[in-house]
Amino acid sequence: MTAAAAASAPPSPLPEDRNALLSRLVDGLEANHLWWLSGFAAGLAQGHPPPSLAIVPSGHTEARSDARLTVLYGSQTGNARRAAEQIASEVQAAGLNVRLQRADTYPIRELASERLLYVVISTLGEGDPPDDAIGLVEFLASRRAPKLPELKFAVLGLGDSSYADFCGIARKLDARLAELGGQRLQPLGEADLDIDTVATPWCEKALRHAREQLNTTAASNVSPLRLPHPTSTWSPADPFAAEVLANQRISGRDFRPPAFGQYHPIDRQVHHLELSLEGSGLHYEPGDALGIVHRNPPALVESVLQTLKLDGDTTVSHDGDTLPLAQWLASRRELTRLSRPFLALHGERADAGDLHELLTATPATGLAALLADHQLIDVLRRWPAQWDASALVAALRPATPRLYSIASSRKRVGDEVHLTVDALRYAAHGSEHVGAASSFLAALEEGATAPVYIEANERFRVPADTSRDIIMIGPGTGVAPFRGFVQERAETGAAGRNWLFFGARHFNSEFLYQAEWQLALQRGELQRLDLAFSRDQADKIYVQQRLREQGRDLYDWLQNGAHLYVCGAIGMGKDVHAALLDVIAEHGALDADTAADYLSELHRQGRYGRDVY
Repeated sequence: MTAAAAASAPPSPLPEDRNALLSRLVDGLEANHLWWLSGFAAGLAQGHPPPSLAIVPSGHTEARSDARLTVLYGSQTGNARRAAEQIASEVQAAGLNVRLQRADTYPIRELASERLLYVVISTLGEGDPPDDAIGLVEFLASRRAPKLPELKFAVLGLGDSSYADFCGIARKLDARLAELGGQRLQPLGEADLDIDTVATPWCEKALRHAREQLNTTAASNVSPLRLPHPTSTWSPADPFAAEVLANQRISGRDFRPPAFGQYHPIDRQVHHLELSLEGSGLHYEPGDALGIVHRNPPALVESVLQTLKLDGDTTVSHDGDTLPLAQWLASRRELTRLSRPFLALHGERADAGDLHELLTATPATGLAALLADHQLIDVLRRWPAQWDASALVAALRPATPRLYSIASSRKRVGDEVHLTVDALRYAAHGSEHVGAASSFLAALEEGATAPVYIEANERFRVPADTSRDIIMIGPGTGVAPFRGFVQERAETGAAGRNWLFFGARHFNSEFLYQAEWQLALQRGELQRLDLAFSRDQADKIYVQQRLREQGRDLYDWLQNGAHLYVCGAIGMGKDVHAALLDVIAEHGALDADTAADYLSELHRQGRYGRDVY
């Protein structure tokens, strides 16, 4: 361990004799050996028996130290991280020298000396980078980015073609790396929600290129260590059946907002769910998300079948599975989210010139509007066309789980996990629509089960230093993780103060967890609570206005080391970000650029966490 590393490391909890042994063990180890050792120790910490250790024969190394692949990822929901981990694992198994880095932990200064770089990055919403890659994207776009004439690179983008700017961030990075002089090893990969369709062949080519570029034959001499997967790891493909312990509606019943245009919400219904994780082995921390493997609404499945005049009992074979058409539509295919590939195929069948124009127009404002408020049934009714069962299953995008911010702390609720679910319902195009996963959850009765798994969110955690203050901004169901934060801080006896900004449309019907927040204030578990209810007066008031009103205190908290968190819709996150910039500029007497740098530095320090969707 270097002197610098030792100086920056936290105090060791080990006894003095064990500390001496550890120092002897790590002395002189190279970086790849230390990474291996950290994974080995993590496996032991999770309670897994140590695997057999594969010995590299004397005289052989995994790869030359100056011939290394860096796999860099930016991930919002975990998909890009998993894809990057898979690439790194396969490269390591081939005996090649590889390091895996999350974008916000990557030392930017090293970019100029990289020779082989793979980037795996998701695009958030309409062309935004994932939170952990904001700094990297901004740096590469800036004039400070170095020339990269010796770099060879490849980019794999993950996106959602229900958004107009599909894989937009990956496209920008791919183009920018080439503009800076980098040599593209293979074309940009653009993976939709059925990730493996594109990612698998892309990764196969990437492994071949890594072998060629690193020019090593070490694979025949190395048996890399592989830690066993924990037996309690549940996943989207193999979720845990969590029993529903409670399902309570927590929004009022007496409010129906006025209609506006063709698209308007109907009587908002927010549910608080409590699920049992007993026997699952699943663990989570406040800030993590719960993945839900849902089923589509039966009424929607029936509407699709009737509109296309198809028989739900028709057997369809696809990708090795044979199921009745109705089952494909209920659990294996997306019915509430559209994709451009399906729209293109449907436009051809319907001979719909106006649909083709929407798909090809620049800018794609018309397409974005269609993707935002049309479901499959709307497209089938607006542009009638003939589909047979097999072709329909092949054309529709595979169903994907939904992620919900966890609204509890295990330290308080034990083997339970709590959710705050807004059961999406809206009127559009002459009929009522519902959200697939939210309506599935809202309809669950006590004793029923929900297929679930945990999606970790390492960048959205309460501070390890419990003396730090925290500021939480969570309008609507964005308040969910902060319920878990406050529970966690109370149970651990955190000395730091807790400040919550909450907003909704109406105080009477949508003040979520009102009694809990009031009790938390009384107990001293919550020190400050600022509220904004937008529709209770003539002038709409949102949380960003409260941020500006409390700007002096907000800035003082940040100056004294507070951590800042934002959770909710992407649009809200942007508005809150703008308000924070105004607060920092005004009360820090800074210009706009310096205020932006201030907020970016909070992000780099891990003191500005966002969970936006």
